[in-house]
Amino acid sequence: MMASIKLQFEIPAKMKTWSLALIGVGLVALLTGLFTKGFSSDEHEQVQFWGTLMYNTIFWTLVCNAAMFFICVTTLAMGGWQQSFRRIPEAISAMVPIFGSITFIVLVYVVVSDKHHIYHWLDHDAVAADPILKGKAGFLNAKFFLIWTTLAIGLWSLLGWRMRQISREADEAPMDAEKGASFIWRNTVRASLFLAWFGLTVGSTIPWLWMMSIDAHWYSTMYSWYTFASSFVSGMSLIALWVIYMKNKGYLELTGQEHLHDIGKFMFAFSIFWTYLWFSQYMLIWYANIPEETVYFKHRVQGPYKGIFFLNLIINFVCPILILMKRSAKRNYTLVTFMAVLIIFGHWIDFYQMVMGSLSKEHVSLGWLDFGILSLFVGLMIYFTGRSLASKPLVPKYHPFMKESIIHQV
Repeated sequence: MMASIKLQFEIPAKMKTWSLALIGVGLVALLTGLFTKGFSSDEHEQVQFWGTLMYNTIFWTLVCNAAMFFICVTTLAMGGWQQSFRRIPEAISAMVPIFGSITFIVLVYVVVSDKHHIYHWLDHDAVAADPILKGKAGFLNAKFFLIWTTLAIGLWSLLGWRMRQISREADEAPMDAEKGASFIWRNTVRASLFLAWFGLTVGSTIPWLWMMSIDAHWYSTMYSWYTFASSFVSGMSLIALWVIYMKNKGYLELTGQEHLHDIGKFMFAFSIFWTYLWFSQYMLIWYANIPEETVYFKHRVQGPYKGIFFLNLIINFVCPILILMKRSAKRNYTLVTFMAVLIIFGHWIDFYQMVMGSLSKEHVSLGWLDFGILSLFVGLMIYFTGRSLASKPLVPKYHPFMKESIIHQV
């Protein structure tokens, strides 16, 4: 069977053309925004430019990192069903060092250049006069922010790279029982290390530092879980898009509707999980009606962000529950493609309102710059993910769980 399938991906000319075109459009938007807004003497223009870069870089870094989370969590669960398309999330996760480096540069510039109109806690005079900011100064300071950001992105990249490297062993030669057991054990150990670090960063500290600290007086214990749910469901949607694209190009012959069904179940389930967190966070704050908590939602629910706030809920909850609930929908390539694109866009909008809703409270700035920067990141993702897919066989044919994946049924 393995001899008859296409193991090597060849990047189509159209895919390369489209990715480079998107990157070109994005670079034009980036440079135009940099010179008209980023270097402007107007503080609001600067906030719009750097805020737009921040939420885009953070969103795409976390989404691509979620692909490695998927590999690691299924590895610890001894799930073999994903082996037939494992190289898809591996290729997506290979974007973490690239997007992570961009995120690092943007955040370092914001902090080092002392842009306290983005992070209020960078203003030393304000911190000295504010008991709340002074109480958080132990972790809301430039040194801690830069060290933790460096460690987070560095270890995501390193531990993800180690998982991808050990995966190459499944391409080399058949494994007997002893070698197979050793291979699975080493996979499990590396996956557990990644998940421990992922939980300590994405599951807690990093969303607090990068995004929640923009509103330094406000906090929510659900914020990091909410951010994780948003990035993970987007990551599963991105995996679905690549699986369907590769299937349509004649690759991944061992991946079928059963596998797509399970990917669709992840998309559906985590859309509901995200909604649970959205409702829990909002409902508790609304019900308590404490001013220092409601200040985060007031301009989002009653002010200029009202339309985006509720559009976010419609795209990310109403559409998935109406469309993806049926078994047949999760097996339909067209419906899954539509919902995957919609979910990724919906959570990109969610990250927009999380960041820009705090930086630009008086008006919604969503426009050419936002979609131009989005074009840049989508282009980079397509280009480098395609290159990563072409760099090794599409199927780890000697993986001990490969048979389990081939006969997988839902």
